[in-house]
Amino acid sequence: MKKLFAAVLALCLALSMIPTAFADDQVVIKIGVIGPMTGGAAVYGTAVAHGAQIAADEINAANGPIRIVLDVQDDEHDPEKAINAYYTVLDNGAQMILGTVTTGPCLAVSEIAYEMRVFMLTPSASATGVTEGKDNVFQVCFTDPGQGVAAADKILEMNAAAKVGIIYNNADAYSTGIKDAFVAQAAAIGLQVVATSSFSSDSNTDFSVQIAACKDAGADLVFLPIYYTPASLILNQSNAISYAPTFFGVDGMDGILTLEGFDKALAEDVMLLTPFAASSQDPATQAFVAAYVAAYGEEPNQFAADAYDGIMALYQACQNVGVTSDMSYDEACELLLAEFPNLEIAGLTGKLSWDATGAVTKDPTVYVIKDGAYAMVE
Repeated sequence: MKKLFAAVLALCLALSMIPTAFADDQVVIKIGVIGPMTGGAAVYGTAVAHGAQIAADEINAANGPIRIVLDVQDDEHDPEKAINAYYTVLDNGAQMILGTVTTGPCLAVSEIAYEMRVFMLTPSASATGVTEGKDNVFQVCFTDPGQGVAAADKILEMNAAAKVGIIYNNADAYSTGIKDAFVAQAAAIGLQVVATSSFSSDSNTDFSVQIAACKDAGADLVFLPIYYTPASLILNQSNAISYAPTFFGVDGMDGILTLEGFDKALAEDVMLLTPFAASSQDPATQAFVAAYVAAYGEEPNQFAADAYDGIMALYQACQNVGVTSDMSYDEACELLLAEFPNLEIAGLTGKLSWDATGAVTKDPTVYVIKDGAYAMVE
């Protein structure tokens, strides 16, 4: 089965490179999409690739002045492989990059892209180091500190906890960045953190020590600034010892409901901070969800929506500044980095605007999982 999946993926990636017939007067913009299409973080990378493709299909179907061609490359959530994917999309003619998807690979690639003057818009890598000191790297997602501060504020605002425990990945820049900001903000606003426990890899499977630390400290809310795979195990193992605090996560937990083999009932009443929910009745969201389900047979998560917004932002910026089919990546970069601080779009993940640091401005929303779906917390 794994060999069959790999063959199908390879075929899909190869087909994405087949030239399409375009009208003579249309500008063709070539965008590299880099992320984990296989491996443990594939739910994020494939969602980004699919969300980006929905946006490109929508743009191309309109038969306007610009058409979008995507080149999707797999980095397996590995920095070295992400660098290889980066050079591959450039060799294939990419003029800009949507990616990379996860923080570690994005930190590695963004350093090279800065030196080479390639414009990058990451849909989901949220560490401040991704954009720090790099004028040509922008984010669609919230920054790690932004998520940490917003999570602490929301928990206090909702009066959701008297005592807070934290379980985080101390080897992951994303997790530690959110945790550090959360702890600082909690201290500033009087939110009591009674336990802080860590683990060292997303491959960890035993969280008994971390869970016990939170339980023994009397935490009635456990903050999880982590990805969905370890979060699913924490929920399962907490349930096994009848420990039932409120669990509060961030955007890395989006995707837990589609995790193969996970009992959705364990996520009941879990809260998470995310800018997108497929259950929203917003017409644009419902149109996107319908297109996504028709194409891929499942509902999109926040990563897919971020990628959709990313492609739409690149499209609008390219149109505004006049990027052309034959423009080199460094020429396009200089135009785009000057345009993005002036850009504003109404996206699926909110009303987006950017500052010169590359950080995005949009409003975070807290959702709670009810009956296997997201519901907005009033």
